[in-house]
Amino acid sequence: MLNGPLENANLAERVRKLFGTVPLRLQVAALPWRRQAGSIEVMLITSRDTGRWVLPKGWPEAREPLCEAAAREAGEEAGLTGTVSTMEAGRYFYAKALSTGQQVPCEVLVFPLKVTNVAAKWKERHERERKWVTPMQAARMVNEPDLSQIIAFFGENPKRFAA
Repeated sequence: MLNGPLENANLAERVRKLFGTVPLRLQVAALPWRRQAGSIEVMLITSRDTGRWVLPKGWPEAREPLCEAAAREAGEEAGLTGTVSTMEAGRYFYAKALSTGQQVPCEVLVFPLKVTNVAAKWKERHERERKWVTPMQAARMVNEPDLSQIIAFFGENPKRFAA
């Protein structure tokens, strides 16, 4: 469970040990979800570079609320629209590989997005696959252990993050 201040402090300390510093860059991610036949599904997409399963994520733009930036990324990367929560489901850290080969430590804030529309055509449709899965399947499919925990925790009770 990565949700409270203590868990976030422990996570930040692990990142300091891993990278020798606090994260330099902030990203936001949408955790797209829907209720289907009485159960919860989460959408994952493939990354453009390695094809691994990830959440739609990216850089917030100037003065853009972080939750709105996450919703924008879901639209651009997965063709999804819906109601985004202003409450984070959690945060995780990873090393972003830049085109220069340099790795930049990033902190990613995850905002649940209750999906109301799935577009047939969207900006990055030729670059990514998307897939609806259960939260437990999604937790097993992503590479980042902390993100896996966030997804699993969210799947236990999505109502706690209602928008």
